[in-house]
Amino acid sequence: MRAPLALIVIATAVAVSGCSSKGLRDIRPQGTGPDEFSVLPVKPLTQPKDYAVLPAPTPGGANLTDPNPMGDAVVALGGRESALDPGQGVPSSDQALVSASSRYGVPANTRVALAQEDADFRKRQARWTRVRLFPVDRYEQAYRKDAIDPFRQSQVFRRAGAATPSAPPEDE
Repeated sequence: MRAPLALIVIATAVAVSGCSSKGLRDIRPQGTGPDEFSVLPVKPLTQPKDYAVLPAPTPGGANLTDPNPMGDAVVALGGRESALDPGQGVPSSDQALVSASSRYGVPANTRVALAQEDADFRKRQARWTRVRLFPVDRYEQAYRKDAIDPFRQSQVFRRAGAATPSAPPEDE
């Protein structure tokens, strides 16, 4: 009598423990955490051509390996980094570039607005599904219609003649 009861208790504990963690699908923030957009990689270290002629040290100033996202963006879009001076504003040669890239406006609160829109969308999608007997992945429910089926897309590209990498079978 004790063995079947113990087996039932263990099986129940294992079954219930499998429902305890949502893992990566739990999209609510777990804490304040770091801002992933404020972490910038530094440029690689390079050896100077001549050790006799080195730039003067700038304590508390910029370093050659420090990231310069504004300058890098200007160069990537076809501008000149040397023309980018914080006190001078946008140089006249890059004014057309700045005007074209900001023609639809540049909102200051993009993250807050996007988070609020997403929360409202998920709330509207889950209006009739709030009461559940078992835990449900709300993210999957809300965005089910917008999800891309990778196997279907792969077949579409293969039929079109595009080279596609191999994919695991659908049932795995």
